[in-house]
Amino acid sequence: MATLAPTKRILVCDDERPITRLLQLSLEREGYSVLVANDGREALDLISRYPVDVLVLDWLMPYVDGLEVLRRVKSTPELSHLKVVMLSTLAQDADIAEGRREGADRYLTKPFNPKELFTIIRDL
Repeated sequence: MATLAPTKRILVCDDERPITRLLQLSLEREGYSVLVANDGREALDLISRYPVDVLVLDWLMPYVDGLEVLRRVKSTPELSHLKVVMLSTLAQDADIAEGRREGADRYLTKPFNPKELFTIIRDL
């Protein structure tokens, strides 16, 4: 009897609640388990308490921004394997390069195509 592959757990972190809600509902419809954080502090707390496979992370947020979350995740040995997709309105080549240099696996600029994000998550 064949067993199904385990579902990826996705953490969506964005301070724009309509975006987090849309992504949560859409990703759950695709069969993923989804956690939501509304700022970087909350994301770091959730990552410390729950296993996460992919972090979808906004760059510009209050308290702790996405770039700092990315740095902390990638510098923590227990979390450095975590796949990170950065989302941002920062679309300059230098911003994208900085996100990639700090460890983002992929970088999408807002507004983004949800189907592209789903493809990226599936392939990570």
